[in-house]
Amino acid sequence: MSIKPQFKPWTASTEIVGVTLTLRSTLDNLLPANYGVGLHAWFLHQVRDSDPILSAYLHDGESEKPFTLSPLVGKLLSRGDRLLLPKQTLYRWTITALYKPLCKWLAKWLKNVPEAIDLRDATLPIEAIEISLPAMTYKKMFKVERQLARNFTLSFTSPTGFRSKGHHLPLPIPRNVFHSYLRRWSDFAKQSIDKEEFLNWVEEKVYINSHNIATIKTAAGKRGMVTGFTGVVEFGIDGAARNDLTQMQLLQALVRYAPYCGTGHKTTFGLGQTSLGEAEGYDLALPAIAEIKLADRIAALTDIFLAQRKRPNNDRSRQITATWATVLARREFGESLQDIAVDLELNYQTAKTYVKLARRALREHEGN
Repeated sequence: MSIKPQFKPWTASTEIVGVTLTLRSTLDNLLPANYGVGLHAWFLHQVRDSDPILSAYLHDGESEKPFTLSPLVGKLLSRGDRLLLPKQTLYRWTITALYKPLCKWLAKWLKNVPEAIDLRDATLPIEAIEISLPAMTYKKMFKVERQLARNFTLSFTSPTGFRSKGHHLPLPIPRNVFHSYLRRWSDFAKQSIDKEEFLNWVEEKVYINSHNIATIKTAAGKRGMVTGFTGVVEFGIDGAARNDLTQMQLLQALVRYAPYCGTGHKTTFGLGQTSLGEAEGYDLALPAIAEIKLADRIAALTDIFLAQRKRPNNDRSRQITATWATVLARREFGESLQDIAVDLELNYQTAKTYVKLARRALREHEGN
């Protein structure tokens, strides 16, 4: 019997909303360390099965992704190279929509939501659904209700990172943080903004007052690993800058937008979860030991394979070595080659060839 949401559906004008599903692990379930790929695939399949046009848009690499997915928030234990979801344990999983057509689809989907989430390795019944981030429009979010305090706090509750010159940047540098929000806002709010002027203003006027962050590696997305940070950051605004009402209005809107759109990259795979104020401990979605071990193995293999390339700084070299490292590491961690191929959208024979090539390259390295 499917769960019926216990809340009034949002209106057709809604452009931004967040919902949280409460899931139960009815058995002692084991998941691969990078289970976020499975959550991502399951969600996209739900859209594809009911709205092929919207599905095609979500897969469009030219636009910003109009949704975020959180990791499973709850008790995740490491059992060898896999994750254990103990029997009768509850988990929270959040979906946000940043685009009116997706909000409409989500409202319709929730009227007949599936009984459970099927992650290939585990089936997690859905026990409850709630609106965790209020339904909004971009116009309403942009409207000034009260001026942003001179100091404001953001909590980064899952690993958060940026890409800079081909490398990971695990630091909450204000320009990078607000650039990540502005990209999504510009794509979906359809508002005329001088992006460079605003980002230059942020670089000059917004600073870090204090922070309590930790750097962490995790396997995220379909390929490779990510070095990110989690924790709490208090930002400050230069006193004179508060007189610039135009930039302050946009800054305030983006601060309010942050919990919906997430921070940094790979937010559709559970990274960059962000909340206003100082998050409570139970809201943190930190990687388990198994996730960190997989990330470390992918990073180590990537370094080995890159060192063997004639052009290690070439983008193609980085992409190929990240794929080889991901396939081999996940295979070493006990996942089937068929599942890996499906997740990476590779032909099975191609994935098989990659494993062979990666193992050969590893043997050459170990033989030197």
